[in-house]
Amino acid sequence: MSSIAIITARGGSKRIPQKNIRKFCGRPIIEYSIQAALSAGIFDEVMVSTDSKEIADIALAAGANVPFYRSEKASGDFATTADVIMEVLNQYEKLGQIFEHASCIYPTAPFITAKKLCEGYNILKEKQGSMVMPVVMFSFPPQRSMILDGGILKLKWPENRNIRSQDLEPFYHDCGQFYCYDVKKFLLAEGQLVDGIIPMIMSETEVQDIDSMDDWKIAELKYKSMCEI
Repeated sequence: MSSIAIITARGGSKRIPQKNIRKFCGRPIIEYSIQAALSAGIFDEVMVSTDSKEIADIALAAGANVPFYRSEKASGDFATTADVIMEVLNQYEKLGQIFEHASCIYPTAPFITAKKLCEGYNILKEKQGSMVMPVVMFSFPPQRSMILDGGILKLKWPENRNIRSQDLEPFYHDCGQFYCYDVKKFLLAEGQLVDGIIPMIMSETEVQDIDSMDDWKIAELKYKSMCEI
């Protein structure tokens, strides 16, 4: 079965300048994603989708392929991950390459390992899902959320005030690290998969959104701690 790893790394990050190639624990952060994909040994192609020559040069030096640059349309602020994957798959089809499975890997996800990618790939095949998504449980119950009403705090769902945390239904959110797809199902849904999504439940110690420099520092601390175990 043919498979492709697509690492999505556009240039022009606004909140963290050069986010996708910024040094993380001494190395460009995108190298962690590339290394995990190459080490997994399950991909026929490991490529980086980017609109930046600087990112492309670093990706090529790390061992990934950059057979074409991302279009302007797929590089805009409102382009979705699905848009980028659709473009990549369509471009490869034009080159005569069709894949059965695809993994979309984010370039700022240093907690990804080859083992996790293999696990996601195996889950997708064994359970015949449309997609595998790593998720993590919310550390605080969203059912206890509060809102501001005229400058005053109020419970969004006051009926949950006296319910014990352990008795509330667990809620999960996307880790923002990688996804594994059945390409045929992905294309049939035009990237808008809603059924057959299989979870990979992750530990909070290996998950960190990186949207600010504070997030970056926390991620480095978590990564160093993980390496010491």
